[in-house]
Amino acid sequence: MQERLAVLDGARGVAVLGILILNVISFGLPQAAYLNPAFAGLPSVSDIWAWGLQNVLAEQKFLTIFALLFGAGLQLQLRRGKGNEEMKSRLSWLLIFGALHAIFLWDGDILLPYGLVGLMCWRMIRDAQSPRSMLRFGLVLYCLGLLLLLILGWLSINAAPSSFWQPDWQTLDTEISTKLAGGVVAMKYRFHQMISMLLVVILQYGWQLAGMMVAGAGLVRSGWLQGSRLPHQYRRKALILIPLGILIQLPGVWLNISGGWSFHWSAYFGQIPREIAAPIQAMGYLALWYAIFPSIQHTRFARAMVSVGRMALSNYILQTLLCYMIFYGFGWFNQLNRVHLLMLVPVIWLVNIAFSVLWLRHFRQGPLEWVWRKLVYWSTHHHRQHESW
Repeated sequence: MQERLAVLDGARGVAVLGILILNVISFGLPQAAYLNPAFAGLPSVSDIWAWGLQNVLAEQKFLTIFALLFGAGLQLQLRRGKGNEEMKSRLSWLLIFGALHAIFLWDGDILLPYGLVGLMCWRMIRDAQSPRSMLRFGLVLYCLGLLLLLILGWLSINAAPSSFWQPDWQTLDTEISTKLAGGVVAMKYRFHQMISMLLVVILQYGWQLAGMMVAGAGLVRSGWLQGSRLPHQYRRKALILIPLGILIQLPGVWLNISGGWSFHWSAYFGQIPREIAAPIQAMGYLALWYAIFPSIQHTRFARAMVSVGRMALSNYILQTLLCYMIFYGFGWFNQLNRVHLLMLVPVIWLVNIAFSVLWLRHFRQGPLEWVWRKLVYWSTHHHRQHESW
């Protein structure tokens, strides 16, 4: 069981590090740059290559892995006998962490939507009859999210480009000056961004997120995410799923580039190939990790990934603190291109790894994981005391 938990923690560590490949763009450039490299004019050749590689290899893949593993974690918590109040408390505190993170530090937070969607779907996971039914229902929810994305595209087909895709210079100047200024002004800006993000989660993205959480719970219940298959079986899956995911995306990448990231194509319809490929490729990446883990589990690399995964929440916030210092504290926001931003990623990874390995030599869990656990215990214990009166 310990080896199976280690492989799951290691996969979570890979996902936490992997999401920085995209998050660094949100930290270092205006928000429109995340999806549209032509937000301020045609990008350079190097930026086009960087965008293409990020899009094909990383974008939505590591977030999807993280969502699958989050759902797996919910299933494992339920299997360990966590009660309704404890599950609700755990997810509610995550939601609160996310809101604080989004308002005080960074408007690209994922903790808030994970907590919110987790609260909506943990009962589905608890009451599901079989792994197969969970996988089917997860697929239905994910496809519903894709359908809603298509509908939003059709509704916007004659609309002018919105500021999230093609901001005017005044909007860009306001965003840049606000983020660099910090303080109350920046917090107000991030609060409004958080509200916009919640609307997107409710209207569209939350359905995809819920689908992956339910599917991840089904995968752990079936044993797939607990390492129950043989390495060659995982390897075969990886060799099929990763190339398939890449092939699905290539036409969309080419159409985005050749069309100059036109709003009416790229903002909605151009995202569909990547969104279809994301769960396929994410499963391929997971299969690859599970295939190689038995042979590398005693190496420093594997132990480092396991350590990072055991402290996923702390490491996610550490990435924010480091990027906040670099881009807003040192004033590097909107000063680097995509290639330069990607060069910073391995440096931050090394800090994540060193922090995790050193911390876990002295403590059993990460600092924020400890706080989270104590808050859950306090709130559920307080609730039980209140009920006893």
